[in-house]
This record gives sequence, structure tokens and C-alpha cells, in this order.
Amino acid sequence: MIRAGVLGATGYTGIELLGLLSGHPQVEAAFATSEKNAGGNLADIYPGAVRVPLIPPGDAPLGEVEVVFLCLPHAASAPSAKRAIEAGARVIDLSADFRFRDPDVYAEWYGAPHPCPELLPEAVYGLTEVERQRLPGAGLVANPGCYPTSALLALWPLATAGAIDGQVIIDAKSGVSGAGRTPKQETHFVEVADNLRPYKLGRAHRHFPEIEQELAGWCKTPQAVIFSPHLLPVPRGLLSTIYVPLSDEWTEARVRDRYLEVYAAEPFIEILASGRAATLGHVNHTNRCAVGLCQVDRTLILTSAIDNLVKGASGQAVQNMNVMFGLEETCGLR
Repeated sequence: MIRAGVLGATGYTGIELLGLLSGHPQVEAAFATSEKNAGGNLADIYPGAVRVPLIPPGDAPLGEVEVVFLCLPHAASAPSAKRAIEAGARVIDLSADFRFRDPDVYAEWYGAPHPCPELLPEAVYGLTEVERQRLPGAGLVANPGCYPTSALLALWPLATAGAIDGQVIIDAKSGVSGAGRTPKQETHFVEVADNLRPYKLGRAHRHFPEIEQELAGWCKTPQAVIFSPHLLPVPRGLLSTIYVPLSDEWTEARVRDRYLEVYAAEPFIEILASGRAATLGHVNHTNRCAVGLCQVDRTLILTSAIDNLVKGASGQAVQNMNVMFGLEETCGLR
């Protein structure tokens, strides 16, 4: 039995993660922490959550677990990761602290120097389908953001085949849970209901450099990206519609064959039949990513749907843990 700890258990990702771990046949949640709710129980704070006692972060027995999940804000995660690693645990970080390979990129986008730049070289970017071979030996895994997970899984087969020929436009829409549990005016019910709001358009969102970094490593020649996120008036789910200019030799049949070949053995990727587009209904409350393909002249229109709290966060973290510890990849995941 693998003993796991969760730091930051009362945010949406922590709640989702503990729910998944409670149903995992080979994992025991040994502790869960909360700054504000220590001494209470998760189920009393969030109705419907599993019953887990909450302890102060300083009391977490990091040396008594095999893996620590960090569901903490950026900048707070990195020092906790360092302490957990020094205590002998492996770490899966759900914040942005280890997603960038260059500490200067982190400083530019998060407004402060990286807290632990010495750990960046050992961090594995945890897009499971892409980095599966590196995960078994990893001591520190950076779980990707929800928007990048949806976009990158859709783009990976094309980018690695050299099929992209021009600027990629990612039009993405996320449920309100992607903004976290901390109250903000723009996520209040009255602001969100019956509304659809674009925000941080073009190259302004913090997930943009994450997408750009990974695409740059896959493409034979660098490709420009425009990323336009939107807030959907739904609790969960994320849908990306992506416009990709194709190289001349890429026919619709060749594109479909490429996707079916790359993702043939993937348990959580579904390539939809011709004429079908991905929707939130394909994926919500699962660890799946559904991808639809539609070609118009030399433009491929991709639709890529995930549950932002599962495949976009906690489910992918469990998937990464399963690979890290040599478990069945689907274990504990619906």
C-alpha cells in the first residue's frame, strides 16, 4: 500500500484528489493539511467530500509517506516540495512552480524569483501520455495546467510530425472551478450566470508560456500561438477549439490516421468519429480527453475536451502517480 499525503486539501483540486485517492485500491491517504481549517474534517467543510481529518501543514509527517501531492498556490508549493524531497518522499506538484524549465520565465510571469530554482532540472513535466517513459524514475513531477493539458494533447500528434505550418489559435473555455475556491468578484454567481466572459486574451494568460514552451520542443520549426481563454457559466469542464494551419501534404485522411496511430493504446484519449466534435458531456467527472477533428481547406479545427478538475488537475496527478510507482495506469480512475 502506497502512503500519500496532500498539502492544501480544501481547494477544489485537493477535494477532488482526496476523493480519487479514497477509491484507489493501492493508496492510503495518510494525511491532509489545511491552513485555515486544521482540526476540522473535509466533509464538514465541503458537503459531499470524503471524511478526512485536516492537520496544520507544519504537522505533516512528510517522512512517513511515499508521495506528497501539493495542491498549493504558486510560490508556496516549491518550498514544500523541497521539504518533502529532503524527507524522502516523491512529489507531484499541481501548482505552476515547476512547469517552466527556465527560472527567468517563471519570474517574468509570476512576478518574483523562483523559490527553488535548483530543483527545476529534476522536474518532469507530467503530461502523462507524452512523458510516460520519464515518470518511473521521477522524484518531482510538475502537473500541467488545465488549459495546456487540453491544448497540448490535441496538438502533440501534429507538432511531432511537422504538420503545423503557421500560427496556431487556441480558443478555450473553462468552468468556474478553474478559478479556484478563493472568492473573487468576477467568479460570483451573479457575474458568471447567463454570461460568457473572455479574459487575458492573446498572450496574456499564465498558461500561455507553458503551451508555448512545450510546442517549441515538439515542432521542427517554432510556431506562433494565440491563446484566448473564456470563463463558462458551468462548475467544471474545459473545451478548446484550436485552429491549425496544415502543411500542404496533410490530407484529412492522413491527419486522422496520425491521431489514431499516436493514441491507439492510450486509455484516456478518445479520437471521435468523423463529423463529431468534443463536448463537456464526453468527459466531465472522468480522466478522459476527447478530441474531434474537422478539416476545412488547409485548416484543421480541433476540439479537445477535458474535465478541468480531473484530467486537468487531480486525475492526471493520480495517473502520473500510477506510472511513477509501476501501478496499472488506470487504477483508481474512472
